[in-house]
Amino acid sequence: MKIMIAGLGLIGGSMAKSLKRSGHFVDGTDRPAVRERAKAEGVIAHIATDYSEYDVVFAALPPDAAMRFIDENHFKDGAIVADICGVKSAIAAAVQAKPRNFRYVGCHPMAGKEVSGLENSAETLFDGASMIIVEDSRTDADAVAVLESLYAGMGFAQIKHCDAEYHDRKIAYTSQLAHIVSNAYIKSPTADGFPGFTGGSFQDMTRIAGVDEEIWTRLYMLNVEPVVSELSRLITNLQKYLDALRGGDEEELKNLLREGRLRKAELDRERKIL
Repeated sequence: MKIMIAGLGLIGGSMAKSLKRSGHFVDGTDRPAVRERAKAEGVIAHIATDYSEYDVVFAALPPDAAMRFIDENHFKDGAIVADICGVKSAIAAAVQAKPRNFRYVGCHPMAGKEVSGLENSAETLFDGASMIIVEDSRTDADAVAVLESLYAGMGFAQIKHCDAEYHDRKIAYTSQLAHIVSNAYIKSPTADGFPGFTGGSFQDMTRIAGVDEEIWTRLYMLNVEPVVSELSRLITNLQKYLDALRGGDEEELKNLLREGRLRKAELDRERKIL
């Protein structure tokens, strides 16, 4: 089985390294400097030029670049072509807009770092992580089975299956909203001179504040309705805390905090069951 990866940054580079660890030879492509470095360091076996040679192709690219890559290149008949972007509905719609000679599967690894680039990739990045595979009536079951085997070799501990709409609604809450909150939180002038005034809370809240605005703006705009829905709900909830504080209503504030504590306990129990 011949495998190639388009995009050798943090995620694509880690995929190449983890596949190599599991015994696969992987080819790849990226900007000239990146692909040359990947080849020199042994991250990839060869620089890919003819994409129609490959049985499995991973598009480890930002959403717009992934859609262009999939739409503008020729792939082997029956090849498995998988994008690994953080939004799924927009990409699936673009790929499925016309007949294809390949088998498309949308995927999303739930792993990453606050930094990017090939230099930060690691063969262990996916160890114990979750991979989401997006399916609908047009998804080829055999293609999914091949990918599941490859993902197990990469170190993923579990694979979740869902449709694109469900994925985008969940990710709007678990990832995209969290990054907005962190990015907004760090803008307070009170953040100045914080060393010596923090425990773990500040680090937890600000860890993902440093988003790449070029990438994340497009992720938000390609998933705008679920993100707007979740952000609106959060603002509504925060307003209740603000009203209780401004009104000096200790009982209401206590109720709000209790609701949050019990909700977290409920989610923790659910996590243990799963």
